[in-house]
Amino acid sequence: MSDLLATFGPADSDAELLTRIAAYRPDRVTVLLENVDADWASDESRTGEAIRDRLATLMAAIERRTAATVVGYAGDRAQLEGWRFDRELSAGLPVPA
Repeated sequence: MSDLLATFGPADSDAELLTRIAAYRPDRVTVLLENVDADWASDESRTGEAIRDRLATLMAAIERRTAATVVGYAGDRAQLEGWRFDRELSAGLPVPA
């Protein structure tokens, strides 16, 4: 069983990170969107909608490409304190878990 944390930053790097996630072939993936306002989930503005749409698109793409279970997502890294991952991937270089 492999658990992966995928940290997404700017949207222009999404395709590259999705490709790297698929190459790793994880069993479970947790998605973290960086630089998102704390109230993104209840924000009714266009910005809030865009964040939720992007998150849904990313989660669906990960499921389609990997057949992995997307177990959750977080808007802030602090929400993941105590969680363990076999690997972390982000738009930059891979980060050891």
